[in-house]
Formats: sequence, structure tokens, C-alpha cells
Amino acid sequence: MLTLHESAAPPEPVWLPPDTGGIAVAEAPPRVRYKRTVEVAPLTRRRSLAIRHVTGHRLVALIEIVSPANKDRARHVGDLVNKAVSALARGVHLLLVDLFPPGPHDPSAIHGCILECLDLSSEPDDMPSDGPLTLASYVAGPPVDDIYLEHPAVGESLAEMPLFLRPDRYVNVPLDPTYQASYRGMPAFWRDVLEGRRTLPS
Repeated sequence: MLTLHESAAPPEPVWLPPDTGGIAVAEAPPRVRYKRTVEVAPLTRRRSLAIRHVTGHRLVALIEIVSPANKDRARHVGDLVNKAVSALARGVHLLLVDLFPPGPHDPSAIHGCILECLDLSSEPDDMPSDGPLTLASYVAGPPVDDIYLEHPAVGESLAEMPLFLRPDRYVNVPLDPTYQASYRGMPAFWRDVLEGRRTLPS
């Protein structure tokens, strides 16, 4: 998980850091295939998520990379969804990277579970059958959250995704080059295991 912090508390509402840096949405909308706007449902039960930095900087954005452990039981799915919804409710923008297909505990994927908690309309997310994975960038801040989406197929290159610093400003995150660089840095033994050229001893 990567967290981004902003130093000074601006005179604007708490969810708006200063208008410095990043790309303005009005000038260059994020280049993704899908966008959804949702009306945020009132939370009857909210888990409070307090994140503090040792320097006193406040939290602006999160990048959450879903792991198999987040999906292996219903409780873990619920914990991740609650964390995401709580962060968004506190004005923290979120980029969710879910490179695992929906499973028995998240049949509509993690994004679908988050959407159920956020959206008053309760309309399901239309996940394409040929793209079972999810990249979702959530824009925090009342009264409406925008979500920028990509649904890549297994083995497809990952799209560059926006990470919002405030509702009208974002930076692009080069997911595929970052993944490829990390993969090249992996020991050859484990690359061989992942690619099926070697098996682990029993």
C-alpha cells in the first residue's frame, strides 16, 4: 500500500489539498475506457479509520493492491471494503488494483463490493466478460464520487491509471512499466516457478 501525504492544512475543506501539481481533470480527463458517477449512500455504520504520519502530514491518497489473502474469506473481503469506504468517506482518494478474478467471496469483484456500499442506485457494475480484472480510481469528496475504470483481461498490459490528489487534480500511475520493472528484479528461480518452467520441491 502506498500513501501520499500533503503537508499544510489548507483553508479549503479538509478533502481538498492545495491546487498545486498534477493534471487538471478539465484540461486532460483520465484516459480510461469507463467512468461511473455514483451518489454516496449514507453510512449507518462506519468504521473510523485514523491514519497519522510521524511528521504530522495528513493523508491524501491510497494505492491498494489486492492480494489473494484479501479474497480468501468473506471477513477479509469485508475488511478491505470497509477500509476503502472509510477512507473515501474521510476524503482520501483511492486507486484499487485488483488483478484477481471475482471469487466466491467477491462475486462482483472487490470493486463491486465497494460500489454496493457507496451507490444509492444499487445498479450493478457492468464488468465485461473478457475483462475479469479491475483497475479503479475513486475520487473522494461529497456529494458525488466519480470512478474511473479499466477491466483488463488476464495477460493484458495494465493501463496507466489516474491517482487523484483532489477532485480536479490527478497524477498518472504507470502500472505496467512498474510491474515489469519489479518482475525483472525478481530472482530467476521464482520467475521460472511463476512461468511454469520449474516446480517447487514437495
